[in-house]
Amino acid sequence: MFSRGSEEAIIAFVGEGPGFHEDQQGLPFVGPAGELLDKMIGAMKLKKDEVYIANVVKCRPPNNRTPKPDEAGACLSYLERQLDIVMPKVIVALGRCASESLAQVSPGGRGWRGKWGEFRGIPTLSTYHPAYLLRSPEQKKPVWQDLRSVMAHLARR
Repeated sequence: MFSRGSEEAIIAFVGEGPGFHEDQQGLPFVGPAGELLDKMIGAMKLKKDEVYIANVVKCRPPNNRTPKPDEAGACLSYLERQLDIVMPKVIVALGRCASESLAQVSPGGRGWRGKWGEFRGIPTLSTYHPAYLLRSPEQKKPVWQDLRSVMAHLARR
């Protein structure tokens, strides 16, 4: 599974890996979490051709578990090449796995949501994964604050 969106995107959203629906369709974020991500993108007033959506790992982990660090590490060079081609102005790391893989948080670190960092020279913000928001809808407000921070960052450029 590679990506969806535009290679001329201003924002790249990076998740952890494909789930059942993604595995069936061969595209990232097409299941319920993807529907929520699309709504979040729409709320940001972005069009689908202004975003690039990818995952750290390119194949579905067994039993839909979170990818292990060595699995994420094995796929990282593919993600790096994707981001080198797209060169987004901002990366949004969706979830802990993506945040750890993009070196935004150390494994087991706390307080990572809403934190800005940098990946390969690109400003990167870590926030919760849409699948987590489906299970914990009370966290949508902090994520919206994160996405507003992304938009404010882009407006300053």
